Amino acid sequence: FTSVKLSSLRRHLKTHSDEKRHMCHLCPKAFRTATLLHNHMNTHTGNKPHKCSECDTAFVTRGELARHRRYKHTLEKPFKCTVCEYSSVEASKMRRHVRSHTGERPYPCDLCSYASKDAYKLKRHKLTHTGEKRYECYVCQARFTQSGTMKIHMLQKHGENVPKYQCPHCSTFLSRKSDLGVHLRNLHSYMEEAVKCRDCEAAFHERYAFLQHRKTHRNEKRFKCAQCSCTCNQ
Repeated sequence: FTSVKLSSLRRHLKTHSDEKRHMCHLCPKAFRTATLLHNHMNTHTGNKPHKCSECDTAFVTRGELARHRRYKHTLEKPFKCTVCEYSSVEASKMRRHVRSHTGERPYPCDLCSYASKDAYKLKRHKLTHTGEKRYECYVCQARFTQSGTMKIHMLQKHGENVPKYQCPHCSTFLSRKSDLGVHLRNLHSYMEEAVKCRDCEAAFHERYAFLQHRKTHRNEKRFKCAQCSCTCNQ
């Protein structure tokens, strides 16, 4: 990276640092730069300052707006592979694609020999070690570690009874369009008054995000004995 401006160089150097000095006062997250914190705060307030000039959509960050324009309007794919004819809308997708040529797997699991081409697949793989089953079949309530496994289960076990409307924000499937509308209003709509967690200082303007956060406190042993190492959840 090179720049004619010292301020740009300083801003770039922060991307190599693990220090996260900019704290969100509504949840436990922290960020390397003030800009990243500002973008994050917009997710709490519901503010979407970056508006598309060609449709009514608005976004939290400039990057999201640029990605939207390429996918929906310009259809531009500026990132081109030097080995084959593949081209991509996003730089991150190009980096993953290039690894299919180099064989590079820069994301190793710290519990086994597995290594992945991208961070998302590593995160998904780690669920096989923890046993956490985040995805639930909305027909029979069977639970799965991966969304793909759940979808295969629904097709194989339930056939025509599979709900046809999937929520764009979570893994929920619903059988009627009207039910999807109710689900979106109840769980994913922006709430003016934030819901506060009773176990920590986190606050949320979306009910779904609040419910997901509450799961992090399950089996949490917050009460510690001052005399010994005993901890309790009550």
